[in-house]
Amino acid sequence: MINSPQGAESGAPRNDLSVLTVPAFKDNYLWLIHDGTHAAVVDPGDSGPILDALASHGLTLTAILLTHHHADHTGGVPDLLARFPVPVYGPRSDGIAAVTVPLAEGDRVTLPALGLELEVLDVPGHTLGHIAYVRRTPGRHWLFCGDTLFAGGCGRLFEGTPQQMAASLDKLASLPDDTQVYCAHEYTLSNLRFAQAVEPDNAALALRMRDESAKRALDLPTVPSSIGLERATNPFLRYREAAIVRELVKAGRLAEGAAPVQAFAALREWKNVF
Repeated sequence: MINSPQGAESGAPRNDLSVLTVPAFKDNYLWLIHDGTHAAVVDPGDSGPILDALASHGLTLTAILLTHHHADHTGGVPDLLARFPVPVYGPRSDGIAAVTVPLAEGDRVTLPALGLELEVLDVPGHTLGHIAYVRRTPGRHWLFCGDTLFAGGCGRLFEGTPQQMAASLDKLASLPDDTQVYCAHEYTLSNLRFAQAVEPDNAALALRMRDESAKRALDLPTVPSSIGLERATNPFLRYREAAIVRELVKAGRLAEGAAPVQAFAALREWKNVF
């Protein structure tokens, strides 16, 4: 299944850019940014689905963008490079040998073939060198965030600390509400079930669960999400909310008067076993 949920852009400098959703493995999403001719791929963990998508849409790969070193995000790179000798953009400090253009916060990626510019943010937590790519074109805000922010959740802390991940998520939460969130996994319903356990009276969350369940019943992706929706329903962006703190205390997972980062850590630890 290959979907193009975004269609043509409206009012942007390049009004023909789209994002293809390319499912891979059991629950990964790989992303192809394209203009109908040229394409850049984000986190190609598997080359097969990307090669199929390029062929079926008549696209030529011009760049590879990586967010972090995990194999389900990088595994397809060697095979793609064997067919397309293109630059590989990726984190400066996440140990990815294939990266030819190392990046860190404040850097900008310019893809001339697509007329696209992306800003780089450091978002450690899932891995220490994890980065995200942000498009700030008015009316067409995009975020490619790998495994840092998920629809309704966030990534596990394999290498970083709760302080790092909380700061990374706060940084992403500060993006415009209409920013489309292109995360890398279909974990949404599981994440929302946890969210309802920790914030059962959130009406926006109940509505979102209804809507996303309907999509999955039709085998449709629940991503991209939006920053506005995440701010309203994602407990890992809402860890300072009094209702969530009360639920953590009630569940015996947080002491009264604990610091906000302790609430975040308690949420992540609870989700690990939920």
